[in-house]
Amino acid sequence: MSPLELRASAGLAGLYALRMLGMFLLLPIFALYAQHLPGGDNHTMIGIAFGIFGATQALLQLPLGMLSDRIGRKPVIYGGLLMLALGSVVAAMSHSLVWIIVGRTIQGAGAISAAITALLADLTREENRTKAMAMIGGSIATTFAVSMVVAPTLAEHIGLSGIFWLMAGLSVAAIIGVWQIIPDPSQSRFHSDAEANPKRLPDVLRDKQLLRLNYGVFALHAAQMALFVTLPITLAQTAHLPAADHWKLYLPVILIGFVLMVPAVIVAETRNKLKQVFTGAVALMLFAQIGMAAKLDTLSAIALWLTLYFIAFNILEATQPSIISKVAPADAKGTAMGVYNTTQALGFAVGSGIGGLLYHYGGTLPVHIFCAVLIGVWLWVTLGLRPPLPVRTMMYHIDDTQLGDAPAMARQLAQLQGVQEAVVIAEEGVAYLKVLREGWDEAGARAVMGLA
Repeated sequence: MSPLELRASAGLAGLYALRMLGMFLLLPIFALYAQHLPGGDNHTMIGIAFGIFGATQALLQLPLGMLSDRIGRKPVIYGGLLMLALGSVVAAMSHSLVWIIVGRTIQGAGAISAAITALLADLTREENRTKAMAMIGGSIATTFAVSMVVAPTLAEHIGLSGIFWLMAGLSVAAIIGVWQIIPDPSQSRFHSDAEANPKRLPDVLRDKQLLRLNYGVFALHAAQMALFVTLPITLAQTAHLPAADHWKLYLPVILIGFVLMVPAVIVAETRNKLKQVFTGAVALMLFAQIGMAAKLDTLSAIALWLTLYFIAFNILEATQPSIISKVAPADAKGTAMGVYNTTQALGFAVGSGIGGLLYHYGGTLPVHIFCAVLIGVWLWVTLGLRPPLPVRTMMYHIDDTQLGDAPAMARQLAQLQGVQEAVVIAEEGVAYLKVLREGWDEAGARAVMGLA
């Protein structure tokens, strides 16, 4: 990667991580602190306040991504960060759950993930795009882990309002960072690998394999949100673990989850065992959810089930996007990921709301049964998933002088050894090839595209 690409990728990865702070930093502490606010005796309201962020994200992130094609990436990003800052200020100044709901709604309206991805595509060459996207994925995983460990101690010192003030300050700092650090693209254009194409939405929404994966990310995050509507309270009231010490549980279980995720993902990718590892992780998560429903009355029991939960969660978070990229049509990967991310945000909202409602009327048991049912259905759905081929997507920029007849070039490329799918889009000047990981004729492909 060039210095400019590295700077853009690192800066935008940090910006994406900041956006996720709106959910992750509150995840381990919100239910515990919100119950002391006016209206906090109604856990349905706590669930709504927690999850409304995801509802507005789901509603706006695809439209705002498309708007960035019209008015530019940075104006949309600036606007989204201003909404995140404004919502954080409203929530920080709130003295009731009703106003926190208002603030969280405004926060979620800063749905800039699609615009960030599009700007990243503008600022990176096709051959480096996967590396840049991996940096964003790594920033999200790091933000999640750090937030889970830091948030309990942070909340003990600055309170819930202090965390919202911190989000507001970071949002303002991010605006300055986008202005000063992130380069302006020489040109902005549509990128099929990174953006949602409205014309491809019907195909993506009808694809049964993608539908299975979209339900999976919905179930994964709905169950996660429902779990954390109750877990911080369970740790404090049942396990008698002070709120400031919750990190002592989260740190080891998250570390174990990350450590055990690595060999599982390596086996899945290098030995073509992606479906087996993926299905096994869903089954492990179901086992953990059933265990939580059966026994969650001691700190050791919570630690056991939460460790199994995070092992499964980390594997699933790492492998699901990989399967999406393998299953989605080569020229609709951005559309497939846009739907996937929207479904994920919808899971945040639904899981929080239903989790709070069930806890309010029935306590922890109905919440864990709800989570187990979600994951049980996911396991059943996953059994019908076709094992993905060991493929990867390659992108090549083609000069106008070499394009000629794009459909004819695509047919030539598709006939080469190891090429499973080939699409050449003249408007983008790009060829998208889905190829086997080993044994494909890259030299022949470069010759056909005039890149030899």
